[in-house]
Amino acid sequence: MSATDAATPVVSAFYDRFPYPADPLQDGPPPGYNWRWCVDSAWVAATGALPPPGASGRRAWRILDAGCGTGVSTDYLCHLNPGSSVLAVDISAGALDVARERTRRSGAAQQVGELRIEQRSLLDLAGEGPFDYINSVGVLHHLRQPEAGLKALAGLLRPGGLLHLFLYADGGRWEVHRIQRSLGRLGVGSGSEGMRLGRQLFADLPETNRLRRHHEQRWALDTAAEANFADMYLHPQETSYNLERLMAFVQSAELSFAGFSNPGVWDPARLLGGELLERAQALPDRERWALVEDLDPEISHFEFFLSRGPLQRRGWDHDGALLAAGGIRNRCLWGWPSKELLDPDLMPLSLSSEALALMQALEAAPPGTAIGALPAESSTASATDDTIDASSQRRLCAARELLAARVLLPLASGAA
Repeated sequence: MSATDAATPVVSAFYDRFPYPADPLQDGPPPGYNWRWCVDSAWVAATGALPPPGASGRRAWRILDAGCGTGVSTDYLCHLNPGSSVLAVDISAGALDVARERTRRSGAAQQVGELRIEQRSLLDLAGEGPFDYINSVGVLHHLRQPEAGLKALAGLLRPGGLLHLFLYADGGRWEVHRIQRSLGRLGVGSGSEGMRLGRQLFADLPETNRLRRHHEQRWALDTAAEANFADMYLHPQETSYNLERLMAFVQSAELSFAGFSNPGVWDPARLLGGELLERAQALPDRERWALVEDLDPEISHFEFFLSRGPLQRRGWDHDGALLAAGGIRNRCLWGWPSKELLDPDLMPLSLSSEALALMQALEAAPPGTAIGALPAESSTASATDDTIDASSQRRLCAARELLAARVLLPLASGAA
């Protein structure tokens, strides 16, 4: 008998009524990118370097989209990871109908070696692993037993593989929780009647009411679509976390925390300055994150990477190691090739002429070419010399600029 969570029947029926997310269907590739769904980009964010390619000369990742909903994430996973193998599962037949149509219209299956979209619980995937990368966004917090879901995913992950999760946070959802409880007490249900009365609640509350103001200022646009409103306010099963409970949750599956996938949110520099910032930056990671959690009550979710076994992060402080490394261009850039781009977070980025030229030279060179082996006007030092000549120094400056901007995804020892 297939394994299921106690909440599966009601959650499946809910998403059959309100297929989520409600992103529109379109012909052709999905718009833009999300670097967390480009495994090359995610891998470098977590480990500092890409592994060597397979026999084909490409990294053909084995990817699981656990709880794919209407296929938005699946679509990106296919288009951002060409040649890979993708298995997308969800418990809602209605959502999967949309996912299949979305990926058909986008041509997703033509981008990968294999695409399977199946109605299955993430608890019932024994024998499907191991996967290099598992994406499970907004799923585990809708299980009655999230710990069982996390352990199931951990068992499908290969040693050293990455799991990307998105879970609700207590702090930024306390107003949402109050509305959920209020609608529950009023017995509005989770169908069309609940939708009508849920929207009526916000219309009836006084304009000065904090819950109404918070909704109008922060969530009204996101919940304009019925499926999105229902997912936020009418969902029959939801769990949220604070940082302490989140870390205990991770440990329950014997997984290692490999970093936030929105690290800027957890940087105290966006909240503090001067002496207070210096004190914050001197704190251990967990204490620094807890400080940010306390100071920013708008954090509504956690998004992060986990690994099966601790990861060794590759650093590039040593000049010789960087010159000996190869690299590829991050797919998640808007406007390439140009000095004026949008970076992986869709923020404006200006590259120097030297950085642009280096990245273009690396792209034009044979796969596996080391940065230090690129043609140059003159060079009297090898990539491993302690004394680096002027030409290599210019390359180093350009390479470090590209690394900091996440344009360059490095490959250790020149591996392609």
